[in-house]
Amino acid sequence: MHADEAREVTHALAGDIVAVSGLECNSGVTFTDGSSRLSLSSMYVPDPVVSLSVKVSKKEDQQRFAKALARFQREDPTFRMNVDGESKETLISGMGELHLQIYLERMAREYRLNVETGEPKVNYREMVTQKAMFDYTHKKQSGGAGQYGKIQGYFEPIKANGDEVDANSPVEFRNELVGNDIPPNYIPSIEKGFREAAKKGMLSGHPIINTRFVLQGGKSHDVDSSDIAFRLAAAGALREFYEEAAPIVLEPVMAVQVTVPAEFLAAGLGTISRRKGTITNTVRQGDTVLLEAEVPLKNMFGYITDLRSCTQGQGEFTMDFDRYQAMLSTDQEELRQAYQSQLQGGAAAA
Repeated sequence: MHADEAREVTHALAGDIVAVSGLECNSGVTFTDGSSRLSLSSMYVPDPVVSLSVKVSKKEDQQRFAKALARFQREDPTFRMNVDGESKETLISGMGELHLQIYLERMAREYRLNVETGEPKVNYREMVTQKAMFDYTHKKQSGGAGQYGKIQGYFEPIKANGDEVDANSPVEFRNELVGNDIPPNYIPSIEKGFREAAKKGMLSGHPIINTRFVLQGGKSHDVDSSDIAFRLAAAGALREFYEEAAPIVLEPVMAVQVTVPAEFLAAGLGTISRRKGTITNTVRQGDTVLLEAEVPLKNMFGYITDLRSCTQGQGEFTMDFDRYQAMLSTDQEELRQAYQSQLQGGAAAA
């Protein structure tokens, strides 16, 4: 391949760009002639930062819908699909509002699907910022064998600065237990309970990252202790003592490039300011100006409409994921209250 020119070849050398048709494979796969078992290093694929609930309006379209989603995931490793465990909604996730809009348009154009969508959802993360000790007992008695598991220890941030944390930063479990106060066969259940609870943080319902859970002590009961009792004890310890570790919410920040005619420079700057963005650079390019900025993703929904309305349709922008950073405390409190209202609404419906 050279620009828009394509010609058939029988071999290719390093540096050549080659297109092969008819293959069903994922991005990043290494092809060989079968005589070697080499595998090239895979590309870095960032986690999606925005999600959207989707469904087809007609039941008979479900098969084509599933086929489209499977194809898009093969083609684009930054496009993800999963089913929410609680709401049972199908969620598509990607690197921004425009990214997902492109795939919605492809579903309509290539698969003739009428897809209904929900509100975009930002993929936040949570982490603790200081060490917190825990001493938690899970105890349940209701005739016959009960449930008993007592655990002690602490959790702490793996990296102290939230601005240096990657969205893929894992949670860790460390066993510093001395002796057999808790039988060794229960330790995997404690780790499992912690990891399961960390999938849904208490501030926003989003995954907890960059957190180390350290087990130092505890007690068991000859009759009432079990795998499930210690798994629930670990989940309860995280839930009960989470606030003492000063948790924060991390939000995705986008690197935004806005191009506007020079006479609309003030208007372009205003669109960034209204969305709580920070201008990092301004470059004059003839009759236009390039604005480089960092803006929280949650403030970028519907931005193109705002930009074009104040530049007489002449403004353009692109954005890419830059990093996760700590959310402003006021925004975090609003998010926490919204999540609590959601939980209470779900409980009332149940």
